[in-house]
Amino acid sequence: MVAEPVFFRDLAYVLAAALAGGALAWMARQPLILGYVVGGLLISPFTPGPAVTDVRSFEAFAEIGVVLLMFSIGIEFPLHELRRVGRVAFVGGPLRILLTIGLGVLVGRLMGWPLLQGVVVGTVVSVASTMVLARLLLERGELHSRHGRIMIAIALVEDLAVVVLTVLVPALGALEPGRLVAVGGAFLKAGLILVPFSYLAAKGIPALLARVARTQSQELFLLVVLVIGIGTAVLTHAVGLSLGLGAFLAGLLISESEYAHETLARVLSLRDAFVALFFVTIGALIDPGTVVENLPLLGAMIGLVVVGKLAIGAAVVWVFRYPLSTALLVGIGLTQIGEFSFVLVEVARAAGHIGADVYNATLAASLITILVNATLVRYASAWIGAAPLRREGRSTPAPAPESAVPPPQVVLCGFGRVGSVVGEALETFRVPYTVIELDPDIAAGLRARGIRCLFGDAIHRQLLLRAGVERAGLVVVTLPEIAKARLAVQRLRALNPAVPILARAHGRAEAETLRELGASEVIQPELEASATLIRHAFNHLALPKEGALAYLERLRGAMESARLGPDGDAQALPEVREVAIARGGLADQSLREAQVRERFGVTIVAVRRPNGRVLLNPSPETILRRGDRVRVFGLPDQIEAFRAEA
Repeated sequence: MVAEPVFFRDLAYVLAAALAGGALAWMARQPLILGYVVGGLLISPFTPGPAVTDVRSFEAFAEIGVVLLMFSIGIEFPLHELRRVGRVAFVGGPLRILLTIGLGVLVGRLMGWPLLQGVVVGTVVSVASTMVLARLLLERGELHSRHGRIMIAIALVEDLAVVVLTVLVPALGALEPGRLVAVGGAFLKAGLILVPFSYLAAKGIPALLARVARTQSQELFLLVVLVIGIGTAVLTHAVGLSLGLGAFLAGLLISESEYAHETLARVLSLRDAFVALFFVTIGALIDPGTVVENLPLLGAMIGLVVVGKLAIGAAVVWVFRYPLSTALLVGIGLTQIGEFSFVLVEVARAAGHIGADVYNATLAASLITILVNATLVRYASAWIGAAPLRREGRSTPAPAPESAVPPPQVVLCGFGRVGSVVGEALETFRVPYTVIELDPDIAAGLRARGIRCLFGDAIHRQLLLRAGVERAGLVVVTLPEIAKARLAVQRLRALNPAVPILARAHGRAEAETLRELGASEVIQPELEASATLIRHAFNHLALPKEGALAYLERLRGAMESARLGPDGDAQALPEVREVAIARGGLADQSLREAQVRERFGVTIVAVRRPNGRVLLNPSPETILRRGDRVRVFGLPDQIEAFRAEA
């Protein structure tokens, strides 16, 4: 079966709209979701210009985006973070939602809305966008301030409440007692099925992920993760609950395992792509004409968000005995609606509870409130006179004596033969370090020893952030594959421009590439081994230190220039030259047979074959062939004797 060409044209429109809108939002320093929705408006059938033929055909992609979004939120839902501001989050969050719904009903009565519409509007505007809020706080450096922690905690509790609301909204109906009984029955039936399933899954999923992780196949791991997430979503849908609830529960199951970070890293790119399609589709469904015809409705919703939610949020936080300035900042930060409002309004529309007017007004209100919220958050501290609040809630200990200052955190990417030796050295001197390792058995062993280890591939940005590279004092990259080492160094440098990065490389070209990408120092094991042996030999022989150091420096230069570069000028010290192997006595002999070192006193540091292949630091079994060009290291007269024989 071949899809219609028009489908691929529409898909190209959607992707181009996401790219254009996202780029504009990034340049304007606005949330990307705002740009995606604006991009959807550009290709909407209701606006002039190119338009998708059938927006509904992309709603399946949008539904996948919601499932992946809820799945990822379940994985990274930080229950432990909520304990720091537990009461105001767990009590204040639901209280804010209930008061906002009540305010929506009250406003609806004043404007003549049906009761159900007032409930739906209040529900839709009651939740804020955690993604938008987190980005704004990060930009201002306020994520770990007192008001920042409270805002994020309340937003996370509201994210959890959305899971419940997506179940309740479709079953509201006419708000009859019989419908409420049906809702309770649905939850009871779901509990009877999902509780034993969750228990079995909690026991079986970690074992399954461990078995798949041992294959070290990225494709298999991703497929298994998707089967778990989407399969659980389908199960919850089969018992009468939402797909999003099942995806969230699947994420929670994985979040308690040691594979959570790698799972999230694998899913993020896929999630972001489908979420972009979701928001573009939402934008394409907005009918500007309907919005213009219902400006009072739009104004009421914006007022509910900007004025009503600000007052409710500030009051709730203030009731929990926080300073008024903190309460106002929290209230201001939560005056917006975002991705979950889109999810709730879509659920309400699908259930037939609202019409196109409320749907379109909600989408338009989200765009406007995100813009207003970004402005308010950026200037709120200055308006309230609370600039010092960034430091609220942080203790300021007296400076410790220099000897008591703990060493900086080290992030170790890879714990193979080289990485394990580095780790042992760090442990010897009690230097704290975090390991990122793709072998599940090694990761489990490290955790059993009390060493912090994240299972996963160090090329993933999310995993590097979890490891704490933004605060690290040093990063050591010991990945054996140069392709992964390049990606890791590149992303490390983007996340932390100042941190020293030590990396390993097998050859000069690899070392140069890593340096160009941001590695502070690159170590070549073969070169370092040779130099170390020579240094120890010189020490045992009590040779002059200055001469020994000069010799080693020249040796390093010779080894590093073995691939490329002109020969150096003659020096009193040993030098490197290139010699061609002709019809002399060395052709068709191994280096061991030719006894090059014993006969001539020179060291062959590289052999370049006629086909261009280069052998660095060749082994004694390497056979010299006619046409080879070898680089030799030695004194000038020694090299000339070697050339005469070659």
